[in-house]
Amino acid sequence: MASTEGLMPITRAFLSSYYDKYPFSPLSQDVSRLTDEIHSMAKNLQKDAPLTEGESSLVLEAESHPPHKVDENLWKNREQLEEILFLFESSNWPPALQLQSTTEDVELVSVLERLGEKFRSTLKSLQTFQSKNSEFVFNTVMTYMPQDFRGTLIRQQRERSERNKQAEVDALINSGGSIRDRYALLWNQQMERRRQLAQLGSATGVYKTLVKYLVGVPQVLLDFVQKINDDDGPMEEQRQRYGPPLYSLTKMVLNIRLFLSLLWRRFGAGKLSRSQITVLEEAVDIYTSEFQRFITFIRDVFANSPFFITAEEAGTLEARKSDEYKEVSVPAGKSHEVSLTVDAINSYIAWDFSLVQGRVDMDIGFSMEYTDPSGQKTQILPYRRYGADQGNFCTCLSGNYKLIWDNSYSTFFKKVLRFKVDCIPPVVEPVLSSD
Repeated sequence: MASTEGLMPITRAFLSSYYDKYPFSPLSQDVSRLTDEIHSMAKNLQKDAPLTEGESSLVLEAESHPPHKVDENLWKNREQLEEILFLFESSNWPPALQLQSTTEDVELVSVLERLGEKFRSTLKSLQTFQSKNSEFVFNTVMTYMPQDFRGTLIRQQRERSERNKQAEVDALINSGGSIRDRYALLWNQQMERRRQLAQLGSATGVYKTLVKYLVGVPQVLLDFVQKINDDDGPMEEQRQRYGPPLYSLTKMVLNIRLFLSLLWRRFGAGKLSRSQITVLEEAVDIYTSEFQRFITFIRDVFANSPFFITAEEAGTLEARKSDEYKEVSVPAGKSHEVSLTVDAINSYIAWDFSLVQGRVDMDIGFSMEYTDPSGQKTQILPYRRYGADQGNFCTCLSGNYKLIWDNSYSTFFKKVLRFKVDCIPPVVEPVLSSD
């Protein structure tokens, strides 16, 4: 394990001292005022017609306390933005509004177009923030991973996992799933990313087969990501600091969406008054501006958070360079071989080697061959000369694999080979139950 000298334990108290430097300016008082006014307007609409099952669920959600987790609130806001934009599509307008038979209807359509642009801009900002933040967190954690085949395997695992997640979303959409269904799936996928990050910290689950290879990772980082899902873990400090304003914005957008949903089904029975349109415009203006401000603020907080210090600052690079390597002298005219027995297909054979250079730049031949049970040999990697190389090979057959470093072409010079070779069993994602 790399030395952690000079690293402070990443605790809730440590984060508290950091967050003291990043106070969030209170939300505009108009947030609570306009939320109450929109909620009151929605209450009045409920008197005009009995609630459907879907409307009852919306009322319950709007009147409940928002989720506790910061990122769950961000996903909830994103879901409501998409639901509202769906209502704003002209094909989903009430029939009476689609006709635009009155001056009032024409004016309302103009208002909806302006508000739609604000919602679209806010949704785009949120999507960009979430995408970049997810990539930033993963890449930052990966700076602590050994910069060899092990880091490559973890990246490959993540890429496969993300492709599978996107395929799940596509399948749901193609089967006619609703926006609500899609966001329930997206949130479950987000929590799965959190679980995988925690598994990396404890070397369990999908990373169990890599446990003995995760050498050179600061323990304080592993301890942090292992506790990332804990209700009273380090991230609870973030929730207590920045959760309340975000909860208020979540409640506001839920009430805007509730009001519009109720209005659309009752539009024929009564049109919006000028005062109601004014309240709606004010509410959307305040929500979108304050939510954009919160995203900008929290992006800076995350980007500078102390648990994302660089590997250079952690002082792990030099320790990483020396872990698990062997050195062997390959005389002129000779070769060095390493044999590996592979028991399962889709195992990874990984290598990382270089020559300890003297005064003259040198290279060495490298190849890999497979021997089947009958003794028949097949070349897997063609012979080529390298000064250094790093790579991995996914096996499609079990059996014996031989890695060969060849110095037979040299007449005078021995080569000092520094290398690391491993055979890693298949790394697979856990199969989740239907529950």
